[in-house]
Amino acid sequence: MASTASLLTYTDDPVVHEAAPDIAPERRRGRGARTNAAGRFEPYARAAEDDGWDSLADLPPFKTEISYETARKIITRNQSPDISFDRSINPYRGCEHGCVYCFARPSHSYLGLSPGLDFESKLTVKSNAAALLEKELAQPGYEVRTMALGTNTDPYQPIERQYRVTRSVLEVLARSNHPVGIVTKSALVTRDIDILAPMAAKGLARVALSITTLDPKLARDLEPRAPTPAKRLEAVRQLSEAGIPVTVMVAPIIPALNDEEIERVLDAAKAAGAVSAGYVLLRLPYEIKDLFQEWLAEHRPQRLKHVMSLVRSTRGGKDYEAEWGKRMIGDGVYAWTIGRRFELATRRLGLNGERKPLRKDLFAAPTQPGEQLRLFS
Repeated sequence: MASTASLLTYTDDPVVHEAAPDIAPERRRGRGARTNAAGRFEPYARAAEDDGWDSLADLPPFKTEISYETARKIITRNQSPDISFDRSINPYRGCEHGCVYCFARPSHSYLGLSPGLDFESKLTVKSNAAALLEKELAQPGYEVRTMALGTNTDPYQPIERQYRVTRSVLEVLARSNHPVGIVTKSALVTRDIDILAPMAAKGLARVALSITTLDPKLARDLEPRAPTPAKRLEAVRQLSEAGIPVTVMVAPIIPALNDEEIERVLDAAKAAGAVSAGYVLLRLPYEIKDLFQEWLAEHRPQRLKHVMSLVRSTRGGKDYEAEWGKRMIGDGVYAWTIGRRFELATRRLGLNGERKPLRKDLFAAPTQPGEQLRLFS
């Protein structure tokens, strides 16, 4: 029987990003992506081919693999004019939730991995995140602003149950009275109510939960390892009852797939205790445009052309347009209609009223080892 290695075909030709070969369903069961094409920076294309001995049947399923990173910095800064934060922390690289539309997938290309199945099965833990954060917050001249958690990959994805990196980061922020905003689609965030509730009582914390759809079948297809919509709504209720301000993100809004649910999601969010809401129109940068169309071809083939036609109508005729001010909400008639529907629904429900900014005046920089001794020198 041929080895797995013998099944890999290499070429010195530059990678051409055409339709990638499908991975057998039994090897990707419970995953979002259908393929595992090389990232855009890779000089070689690689594909598994049957050698005539049914060798592909011997390839193992994609299992979650964990590696560890000793990061040199943990706070990522940005100057994007269309997002509300200028600094963030991402405890993990990759995300096991497997959301096929995830805008973070292309970041796996920087690791030499595929934005496809690799993104949701080859994960990296930033094990020194809390220690690094203490050092960075203690730097002279550190200027306090809200720290965002979960801006790239989900800080409460399944491996957080074991590694607890997000919780360790929250503990540092809580000790320092540092404001924090969390974005997640996981009910696991309720585990940390014991940290978040006291912070919220001081005006230091808020949580945004992403609810893409109320349809459990669609949610399972789109986000195979994320909690069900019902569990996310229950998380909204628990957080709200604990005094933690909750925003519900209807994200992404996918034309002709979940756009009809906008009002229903907002109604359910309000009933669960959410105080504000936001939305993001589907974004398909880099490799995601191929991964998403592959997903449509498998799960919603009859809607593929219609969905992509509407997507392109919001992006100047392209699959994606990254222009600031438009990348989150799109442009054109369809995008305008989505915006007005969302605006009317939130106004009707009393969402998105006056929102107080998180406090910055309570911050106390962490004390570094040896710092107290200088008082007696």
